[in-house]
Formats: sequence, C-alpha cells, structure tokens
Amino acid sequence: MVFGDIGTSPLYAVGEIFFGHGGVSPTPENARGCVSLVIWALTIVVSIKYVSLVLHADNDGEGGVFALYGLLHRHRKINAALFMLALAAGLLFAEGVLTPAISVLSAVEGLGVATPLFDHASVPITVALLTVLFAIQHRGTTRIGRVFGPILICWFLAITTLGGRELVRHPDALSALNPLAGFRFIGRAGVFGSLLALGSVMLAVTGCEALYADMGHFGASPIRRSWFFLVYPALVLNYLGQGAFLMHEGNVVDGKLFYSLVPRDLLLPMVMLATLATVIASQALISGAYSLASQAIALGLFPRLRTVHTHHEHAGQIYLPFVNWALYAGCIALVITFGSSTALASAYGLSVSGVMLSTSIAMTIVSRIIWKWSRLASGLTFGLIAVIEGAFLASNSLKFIDGGYIPLCVGLVLFTVMMTWRWGRKATFAAYSAKHTMKMSELVTHKRHARTFLERNALLMVPKPLRSPDDNTPALLQLLWDRYAMLPRNLIFVEVVHRKVPYVHDERYQVTVFQRDHDKGSVISVTLSFGFMEEPNVERVLEELASHHQIVLPSDPHRWIVHVSIENILPGRHMNFLGRLRMKLFLLLRHVSQPAHYYYGLGDVIQLSAEVVPVRVR
Repeated sequence: MVFGDIGTSPLYAVGEIFFGHGGVSPTPENARGCVSLVIWALTIVVSIKYVSLVLHADNDGEGGVFALYGLLHRHRKINAALFMLALAAGLLFAEGVLTPAISVLSAVEGLGVATPLFDHASVPITVALLTVLFAIQHRGTTRIGRVFGPILICWFLAITTLGGRELVRHPDALSALNPLAGFRFIGRAGVFGSLLALGSVMLAVTGCEALYADMGHFGASPIRRSWFFLVYPALVLNYLGQGAFLMHEGNVVDGKLFYSLVPRDLLLPMVMLATLATVIASQALISGAYSLASQAIALGLFPRLRTVHTHHEHAGQIYLPFVNWALYAGCIALVITFGSSTALASAYGLSVSGVMLSTSIAMTIVSRIIWKWSRLASGLTFGLIAVIEGAFLASNSLKFIDGGYIPLCVGLVLFTVMMTWRWGRKATFAAYSAKHTMKMSELVTHKRHARTFLERNALLMVPKPLRSPDDNTPALLQLLWDRYAMLPRNLIFVEVVHRKVPYVHDERYQVTVFQRDHDKGSVISVTLSFGFMEEPNVERVLEELASHHQIVLPSDPHRWIVHVSIENILPGRHMNFLGRLRMKLFLLLRHVSQPAHYYYGLGDVIQLSAEVVPVRVR
C-alpha cells in the first residue's frame, strides 16, 4: 500500500513531459532520453537513496520527517535542520492535499478516452469519489485494508503487461536504460528546456517519502522486497513501454499516453482498476496525514486536535476530523479550480522536491553524527543526491506561477502554525513558572502542621517535574491554598513528558515521595513519559500506579478529583506589533486545540476542577 502514490505515477508522469508542462516534442530521440531520465530518477532517488539508505535511519523502528526530527533533536546545535524538517512536514501536508486530487482525476480522465460521453464528466465524478472517500474515513481502514494489497498487485501486474507488450513489439526501446540517453537529451534541450522537462520527470518519484514514513507500520525489509521484486520492475517496464509507444507509434489520444497503451476493449476495465489504485494511493496519503499530525501534536509542534482511535488493537489507526475535512476541502477546491490532471500537475512536484531535498540534507547530518561516516562519504553520497533533487526543485520552481505556489503556501502556513504553537507553549510555560509560589519544602511543612484536610484525593496537573524540596510548587496549588487555606490529605502532582522518541521502553513513570504519613497523608510527584507514536492515556497509567500502591489513590477513578489550570493569556505590556500578531495567532490556535486534560484522557470518568490563572506572556 505504501507504493500506491508512486505506483500510479505512470498515469500522468511521462505524458506530462510531452503533452503537458514539459512541452517536449515527442520525437524518438526525445522519447528515449526522457524515459531514461525517468528510470534513472527512480533508480537514484528511490532505489538507492530511500530504499537502500534512508530506511536505515529509523527512530526505534519508525520513519518519516518527524523520526528524523527526533533523531536530530538530541543535537540541539542543529537548529537550522530542525526548522527545515518542520517546513518539510508542512510541505508533506500539502502533498496530502494534492495527491488525492491529481491521482483520482488522472484515473477518471481515462473515461473520456474510452467514450466521448464522459468528456466533461471527469470533474464531477472525481468530486463524488473523493467525497465518498473522505466521508468513510471515520470508520477506519481495517476492513477495506484487506483488499488494498491484492488490488495493487493486480495494478502492478497490469502495468507490467502493458509495458512488456510494447517492448516485445519494439525492443529497441531498451536503449533508454542507458543513462547516456538522458544526458544527450539534456545536451540537446539546453538549460531551460531541461528544467522544464525535469519538472515533469519529478512526477515519477512522487510518493517516495511514503516508503520512509510508513516504515513503522510495515518494516524496512518488506518494503525493500516489495520494491525490488515487484514495484520497481513493473514501473521500469511500463515506462519503457510508454517510451516504445512514443518512438514507434505516437498516436496518443487526448494526451493520455498511459491509456494509449491499453487495447480498446480493455479501456473501461483498466480505468476502473486505475481508479481503485488511485483511491488506495489517496487513502495512504490521507492516513499518513493523520499520523503526521498526531506526531506533530505529541512533539509539541501542533495544536491538540481531537483524535479518534478507529481500532482498539492498533494504536496507529487513528482519525482526526479536523485534518480529514481540511484535506477534503483542499482536494475539492483543487479539482474544481484546475479541472484536469494536466493543469493540476503544475501545482504538483514543488512540495515533493522540497521534502526530498530536506531529507537528503538531514541524512547528511545523520550519516556524519549518528552513523559516523566520514565527510567525504556523506558528501559523495547524499551531497550528490541533493544536487539532483536541487535540480528537481529548481525545475518545479518554474511552475510557481502556474500553481506551484499552492503547496509552498500551504507548507509555509503550516510551518508558521507549528513555530507559533511551539513559541506560544514555551512562552506560556515560562510565564506560568515565573509566578511567585511556595517551595515544596514549605508545602510539606504546612502539611505537617495542619490539623484539618480536604479528604478528597487530589491530583494536580503541573507543567514541569517536581523532584527537589527546593522546587517551586505550581501556581495552581498556590491559588488553592490562598483560597481555602487547607490542603488535600493526599496530594499528587502529575506531569506529562513527551519524549522525542516513538516509544518509551524504559520506565514509563518516575515517582518522587515528598511526604507519606499515616495521619497527615502524602505529597507525591509523578512524571509520566510517552513517545510521539503512543496514545498519552494518563488515566490508564495512574490506575496502574494506584493498583500497585505506588501512589495513594483509590483504584476507583470516580473517587479522584483532578485540578487543572486554564491560562488566561495576556500580552506583555511592551510587546511590539509583530509580537501581538503572533500572540493573536497563538490564541486562535488555542481555540482549535483540545485542553490538555481532555487530550490526556481525563474528564470522562475523573472529576475535573478547572481554575483560571492569569498569565502575562512577554
């Protein structure tokens, strides 16, 4: 399933070189040269870079942009790389909008080749298919996932047959396997012509980032085996077949090169198979967007959006309503605005090339710092690949006015959201922590001298760990003390830490006991740790701690009360215009975001007491 996007690229990639934005004349020599560029782009970028090298850069078995973010986060001196990966994540969201639109639209356009009755029906049919696809996302993918694999196997066998059929008729097209054919085309086309062609060649490798991002779901070895034994040969044969058709026949119907290879009697079945394959490719990108958003939330880069777990056994199967309908709105807007896959191809590629280049730069750092490669080895390997991807990025920049601005704008908006949310959380934490409160040692002294207590077991959510008697208590406790002049008999401070690792394998929690007395009760601090691929269910871990008597809590959560603070954020008195603008954006994101206690699974069973605490952010 991870190959759905890259596997459906034959529907439009080579066709765009000759009959779309590339504008290359479909002569035999040009066909040979451009198909050579496509095949070697697949070989270098996908086979060598991603499948053979990048899949080794796993973060506890997980891959993707945020896995790299977690690997590099340990080396805080590499701030530029971290910001670059955050921008790459924004561009991946843009790809999640573009891929369903162009993939499904390019497949449905085959109906117009099959019969003139559907000449103007591509857009409404695509809109209907995408509407159904996004509407069923809340049901999860467990049931339909069982048929995804067989359908895609049928797809790859079909495109292998189509390409092989043309090669048997015109075996001289195998000369496109020679990389010199691609270099000769570049020499003939010149700099500008080559860049135009490379912008369309780039479409053949879209979706390669999914191989890395989905490594945690399927494993690196199955992805490698599937690529080298099925997907890669199928794509190469089909692209060679398209080249053979152009070199010897050339009667392309309506610029749809892929469908020109299909026998007339098999057009409708092939359109149906292509549509199913592109829907699966779209499903993979949509699910990937959910996973990407979930990881960004856990890493503190994105507002806490409502997350629905669609399968009780598989934590990775999630559904985020806000992300789902935002993607849907973007897809439908693109389909209606551009109206054809050829027009939409102008908007495609810039985001993909940006993400690929970012990955190569990050991998240069990973290979040097983590793998301990020499500078020469890192530079020759990922540096040379980065040069190729830089050429792809430059070529796609030529399509900026025609639609390339769309993924860039989406990526920049999401990058701004992530950086604003990250800044706002840090600024709020700093302002909250700066409030004058008693120390933990004073709290214990108050407890020891107290004669009356609030008998309810109280848990206070706190923003930082409390492990020393000299640590300041949270402002929330000071507020409760000032109001009631009494303390709960059993007081537990709970802090949640999101580590920059996918999963926590060592101690999930750390318990610090400040006081434990039969008559005076207890003061205990608990730090709970979660990885960015885990569901942070605080209630479940606290129940486990209570059942093992590590904290003084009754096992029935109905008898707990959790105190949480809601910050009333105020701008600093001397904040400038840009600072106030950033503050307004952060406050808007807070309205979208779930409160932390709901995100952590509190409030359904446990009673909550929320206190408003004024916080002035500088």
